[in-house]
Order: sequence, then C-alpha cells, then structure tokens
Amino acid sequence: MSPAKKRGFFFNVMDDKKIKVREPKKVAIQGVLGAFHEIAARRFFNNHDIIIIPCDTFEQIASAISNNEIDYGVMAIENTVAGSLLPNYNLLREHPVKIIGEEYLRVKQNLMALPGQSISDLTEVHSHYMAIAQTRQFFKQFPDIKLVESVDTALSARKIFEKQLVGKGAIASELAAKIYNLEILAEGIETNKRNYTRFLIITHNNNTDDLAIKPSKSSFCFSLPHKQGSLSQVLSVLAFYDMNLTKIQSLPIIGKEFRYFFYVDVSFDDYTRYQQSISAIMPLVVDFQMLGEYKYAIESLESIHNQ
Repeated sequence: MSPAKKRGFFFNVMDDKKIKVREPKKVAIQGVLGAFHEIAARRFFNNHDIIIIPCDTFEQIASAISNNEIDYGVMAIENTVAGSLLPNYNLLREHPVKIIGEEYLRVKQNLMALPGQSISDLTEVHSHYMAIAQTRQFFKQFPDIKLVESVDTALSARKIFEKQLVGKGAIASELAAKIYNLEILAEGIETNKRNYTRFLIITHNNNTDDLAIKPSKSSFCFSLPHKQGSLSQVLSVLAFYDMNLTKIQSLPIIGKEFRYFFYVDVSFDDYTRYQQSISAIMPLVVDFQMLGEYKYAIESLESIHNQ
C-alpha cells in the first residue's frame, strides 16, 4: 500500500456521528472484503465515497496509517463474548494514531455455500475459530459436518467461491455471501444472539480532517506511581467531575514487573467538566497519553440488536 494520500473535506449527517466524504478516502480493515470490519466501516462512513483496503493484520493497519499510506483504519477493540483484543491497545499507544470515532455492530453469523446446495450436502464448514466457537451448538444437529478453522470468516467464503468448492460451507457475514455469490443456508446461527463488537475508527495524529462535532467520549491511558491507593485516587477524581467510566483495561508494562498501563474510556455530557477532570488527574498519573476524543456511539443496544 503506497498510493499517495488524498485530502478532502467532511460535513456532518443528521445523526451527528457518521460522516460523508467528498473525495474517496482509503479505509483499511482487517480481513478481506465482506469481513465484519468492512460492515462497520461502511456504517460509520455512511456508505459514501470510501475505498476499502484489506489488511492481514491490525499491525498492518497501524503501520499504514503511521506512514500516511491510508486515511483511516477500522480496528476491533472489544467483543461482548470474547472480551478485549488486548494487542490492539498497545498498537494505539505505540503508533502515531488517534481515535476519531467508534461503531458498534451486532455479529450475526450465517452458514453459506455455493448455490443449489443444502446443509445435508456439506461435509466441511470453514471459518475463523471464534465464529466456529460461537456456532458450535448449531452444528451439534449435524454431526457429520467437520468444522475447520481458518484465519478469517470472509476469506473462507471467498475461497469457496474462487475454487468452486462443492460440499464445503463457510460461516460469515451476509455481506460476504453477496460479494462471493454464495447462498445462505441458515442465518443467525450464533448461540448468543447478543453478540456485539465495538470497532474504533482511527487516523494519523496529524490528520486535520476530523469530525466537526462536540465529543462526548474519550479514550486515554496512563501508568501510576507504585504507592497505595493511586488508582483509587484517579477514579475518585473522575467520579467527582461526573465522568462515566465505560471501560478500564490494564496491561503489563514490559520490563517493569507487576506495573501496568491503564486504558480508560469515559463518556460525558459537559466537555468543560471533562477537560477539568483530565487536568485534575495529571498530577496523579505517569506517562499520560490521550488516545482520542469522539462521539459516544452506543445510544441503545436494542437499536443495534435490531439492525
């Protein structure tokens, strides 16, 4: 990925969260076309004027942004079933990137195959190990089907299409079925129907094409002096300024035994109070780093569940 970065202008759409882009922007995703990352990207950018750039790893996304090879990246950060994607927190801290938005997506798994087949025709079903884990209960009624792990849900669907594999199925998104001309044999086969993933929209720290909106959520990280009650003090200050702690994640600091970085998300209604809270915790923390300010996107889990 080395095409020159294109510049453009943003303007808000009605929901004040998503944006339209006048000139095509390069948006990197982890996985191939049809992956859940692509669905999240198109929902955030409102399906207007973006070019999806598939990447094999999240590291590639962060590096491409750092080198100004792409404009934006979409990075999964947590899932209600699998938990946090811990390596991605380090990528945010170690690369010159910032968070400018988030997107919540219900992960709906579908069984698909080449057109004209039925489930009884399948001998193998391929998908990412997590998708298999999320749908294993469904396949208990088909004991003759072998479940085979692969590196990506959408890639499994693409391989069936490219090689015209008869008798093979894939677990992937509805978008993957459309892209690769596969027939959905069973939809929504995940055991837990309340399976959601939170995606972050990231860009280079120097990118000035940010959303012209009033932020209502922030992500930042810090470490703490090794003394009693240090974390409690920070949390008490945030509570005093009416910050809603939506997430806290700790990761070990390599080379400093039993010392940790704390990654924190807070939402707020009053931006001035939020700024005051950040100023107030500065004397209490070490190695503070702002990861991004953006709009809180989770208005209602029910509305997301019904998407």
